[in-house]
Amino acid sequence: MKACVLHKVGDLRVEDVPTPKPQKGEVLVKIKASGICGSDIQRVFVKGTYHFPTIPGHEFSGEIAELGKGVDPSYLGKKVAVFPLLPCMKCDNCQIGQYAQCINYNYFGSRCDGGFAEYIAVPVWNLVFVPDSLSYEEAAMCEPSAVAVHALRQGEVEIGDTIIIYGAGTIGLLLGLWAKAMGTDKVLLVDIDESKITFAKKIGFQYVWNSNDGNPITWVKKVTEDRGADISIEGVGISITLEQCLKSVRTFGKVIAMGNPIGDMILSQKGYWEILRKQLKIMGTWNSSYVSLPKNDWKLTIHAMEKRQIDVKELITHKIPLTDGIKPFEMIRDKKEFFNKVIYVMK
Repeated sequence: MKACVLHKVGDLRVEDVPTPKPQKGEVLVKIKASGICGSDIQRVFVKGTYHFPTIPGHEFSGEIAELGKGVDPSYLGKKVAVFPLLPCMKCDNCQIGQYAQCINYNYFGSRCDGGFAEYIAVPVWNLVFVPDSLSYEEAAMCEPSAVAVHALRQGEVEIGDTIIIYGAGTIGLLLGLWAKAMGTDKVLLVDIDESKITFAKKIGFQYVWNSNDGNPITWVKKVTEDRGADISIEGVGISITLEQCLKSVRTFGKVIAMGNPIGDMILSQKGYWEILRKQLKIMGTWNSSYVSLPKNDWKLTIHAMEKRQIDVKELITHKIPLTDGIKPFEMIRDKKEFFNKVIYVMK
C-alpha cells in the first residue's frame, strides 16, 4: 500500500509499505479521508514522532475492508471514523473511563502508524460507525470536532452565554460552530490573520476581530456592553492570548485553556490579579471523552453532523491526493495560500 512515512524531522516520503493484517478483535480499514492537524505540522517539521519511521495522521475515516478473528461479520463494508487513542485499560484513569488521561497509552500517528496511508488495522473498540448520509471527509473531521465539543463541555456552556475564542483556525471555528449549536447568545472570535478573519465572516460569524486593528479587550467590552464574556477559550497556546482571555471574561467567569503551548506560558502580575479579583474558574481540556453516552464526544459529534446541527464541510478548504506527500505540509508551514482544513482523500 501507499503511505506517507516520516523517516526523520522534515523527511516525509510517499512509499510502498506492507499492508497491515488485522489481528483478533481488529478490522482493516481502507482509509478514504485523513485530515492534517496542526500537531502533524509540528511532528513533521519540529519535534518528530516518538520513533522513526512512523506513518503520521490521527484524523481519519474509511471503510471496513477486512475482519480479524472474532469480529462481527456485519461490520464488513461499514463506514467508520476512528478514535486514535489506544488506552492501556489497566491504569486508574482507564478504570473510570477517562481514557484521555491514560498513563500508558499508544496513539495512531505519533506513537504507532496512523492514517496517512491507504489502510490501517484498528481494534473494534476504537471504531465509530458513521451513517451513509455523511461523507468520508466529514467523518474525518470527527476527531477535531470531538475535541472542540469536549472543551465546551468542560466549561459547562449554558444557553445565552457569550463566548470569546482566541484563535480562528480549524479548532477555533469548530468551537464557534458548537457554541452556536448549544444556544449561546454571542460567539466572538479573535485572531491576527486577516485571511482567517475574512473566512470566519464568510461562513457566518458576526463578531470577529483582528488584534492588529486594536486591543481585543476594548472590543470585547464594547460588544458585551462592558460586562465581558461568560467564557473565554485560549486556543493558540501563547502567553499574550492567555492573558487576554483572563481580561476578556466577566467577574465569576470561566477560562478554558486549550491551545498547545509553543513555549513557556508567562503571566503578568496584572493578569494574575484578574484571576483573584474576578474569582475566575480556570480549567484545562485535553483530547475528548470516549465512554458511553451521554459523555461520548464522538457519538455526540456524529449525531450533530447527521442532524446538520454543525456543518463541518464548510471548513474543508483543500482535498488532496495522498501522493502529494509533503507538499501540503509545506504549504501549511509556509502559508503559501489560504487554508483551513486540509484533507488527504483516497479513492
